[in-house]
Amino acid sequence: MSFLWLKHYMPRSLYGRAALILLLPVVVLTLVVSVAFIQNHLQGIIRQMTGTVQREITFVTTRATAAPTREAALEGLAPLLPALQMQLRFVTQEEVPERDQIRWYDFSGGYVRTLLRAAIPEVRGVRFNADSSVQVFVDTGQGPLEIGFSRSRVTVGAPHQLIVTMLFFALLMTVIAFLYLRNQLRPITRLADAAQAFGRGRAEPYRPGGAMEVRAAGSAFLDMRARIERQIEQRTLMLSGVSHDLRTPLTRLKLGLSMLDDEEEAAPLLRDVDDMQRLLDTFLEFSRGAAAGEAEPTDPLALVRGIVADAQRADKPVQLGMLKGAGEVLLKPLSIRRAVENLIDNAVRYGSQAVVSVTLSDKALLIQVEDDGPGIPPEQREEALIPFARLDPARNQNRGSGVGLGLAIAKDVARAHGGALRLGESEALGGLKADIVIGR
Repeated sequence: MSFLWLKHYMPRSLYGRAALILLLPVVVLTLVVSVAFIQNHLQGIIRQMTGTVQREITFVTTRATAAPTREAALEGLAPLLPALQMQLRFVTQEEVPERDQIRWYDFSGGYVRTLLRAAIPEVRGVRFNADSSVQVFVDTGQGPLEIGFSRSRVTVGAPHQLIVTMLFFALLMTVIAFLYLRNQLRPITRLADAAQAFGRGRAEPYRPGGAMEVRAAGSAFLDMRARIERQIEQRTLMLSGVSHDLRTPLTRLKLGLSMLDDEEEAAPLLRDVDDMQRLLDTFLEFSRGAAAGEAEPTDPLALVRGIVADAQRADKPVQLGMLKGAGEVLLKPLSIRRAVENLIDNAVRYGSQAVVSVTLSDKALLIQVEDDGPGIPPEQREEALIPFARLDPARNQNRGSGVGLGLAIAKDVARAHGGALRLGESEALGGLKADIVIGR
């Protein structure tokens, strides 16, 4: 039997599930104890007490039926009433209630009524009053007889005391357990926040705390974060050093070629040197990744407007699409600018126009770049995000040259912000659609 359907109704958070694990046994235990107490203890006492009163009612009914008149019946039973703790009164048919008068929540009263009617067929009605008195109406040979007595003779004086006490202490212990549970889950929440912040490129202060297992996980996270930061720093320093060391001989080559007398012979070599210089700049940009700048509250709509305006001033066929939403998001503006500029460069390299749109909602930020180029087939989109990947069949290489890092840089920036880069087909332009999706 599968219980997968229960997952739709279970809490999603760790606090909610822990609270359910804590609360469910308390509720079940309270219900089981309450039902067992009512059935095995309370009902047994009520049955014994009602049995005594039932025999007395049967005795009174028999004596009243045997009497010649109502007055004789009351006179004959009068000496016994103090011992029986009852009050007798003959009533008319109109005074007999048409239905039993018992409050809906009066469990013990309903059980007494059931026992009396089952044992005494002559019972016409039962009334439980607010002043803790009970009237039972029975048929006799002299007409309807009202028998009154105290409710304490058929029910326990305070049957709810045990249940109320149990519920009170169950609620008290549940509240105490909730407070303790919250303190135990707080270190896990802080660890999750620190990990999420690091995934978005921010190194927030974090100190392990809580239970032994949580402290171990926190220490492992700090070690992992330190190793990743050292690796990123070493990669950046290495590629920056290589780029710096190669710039010097390239500059000498460029200077030497510019001094050649034959300009036609030197022109192709100068272009090669320029291409090498551009490749070095691209490698250095990729090595920096999303590490440039610090995260700060940024208006993504204003940022994209500035990027598109700069591209238009550079005579690139870029248009500003739909801008939806308002507000600020914690971003690294330099990294986002680099990612969007790379997507725009790819779009205008392989298409004749590009459209940049921004959608900001309460849950996510979406920056979309579309073009009218040949696009990328669905089966090759994952490969296109790999660094240095060049998809010659999918993209027209005659419109420009690249090193296959534009989409990889954009993907790296999106992931550093806790988001993703998604490739698809543009419905409006028919070419490639690149979406940078960042959660808020």
